[in-house]
Amino acid sequence: MTESGETDARRVEKILRAAALAHSSAAEQLPEAVAAVADLLSSTLESGGKVLLCGNGGSAADALHLAAELQGRLRRERRGLPAIALTVNPSVLTAVSNDYGYEMVFARQVEALGAPGDALVGISTSGTSPNVVRALELAHSAGLSTVGLTGSDPGGMEQYCDHVIRAPSEDTQRIQEIHIAVGHAICELVESRVAP
Repeated sequence: MTESGETDARRVEKILRAAALAHSSAAEQLPEAVAAVADLLSSTLESGGKVLLCGNGGSAADALHLAAELQGRLRRERRGLPAIALTVNPSVLTAVSNDYGYEMVFARQVEALGAPGDALVGISTSGTSPNVVRALELAHSAGLSTVGLTGSDPGGMEQYCDHVIRAPSEDTQRIQEIHIAVGHAICELVESRVAP
């Protein structure tokens, strides 16, 4: 029992119903935006570009997860696709944080690894993560295509994004759940285009 006298099972039911409701709203509001991002990333990859991804905490895990789906496979046998999560190299993360500040940890990697014709996907549930916003700003000015995944309020990232997918929620957990569902949809569409 919780403090309110509610059973744990009832609390879990409420959590799952809230997640289902958020997904239902996403299914109504996001298909066109998600398809547009899948088109962009497909074109990027088919033209020889690569996809860079970044985020913090759960969004860092999402960046890693989606890079793995593109490098490996989701549903079809196909060639590996060049996707890099900027969250995985502890030497780079700590060196850049120490020397330039944590707000530069992704921007510095975009500067080193990105090129015109590539795409950067920045993931921030609030839309205000300074390191994600700085990376999108640098990528945008350097000629990369930019995509933001955020919540209902895109915060400061929107001005640097060619496409923004706004999960229709203000609850971090629901936003993250929608982001991974949207990410899987994007990967499935990309895969169907590059490996028909």
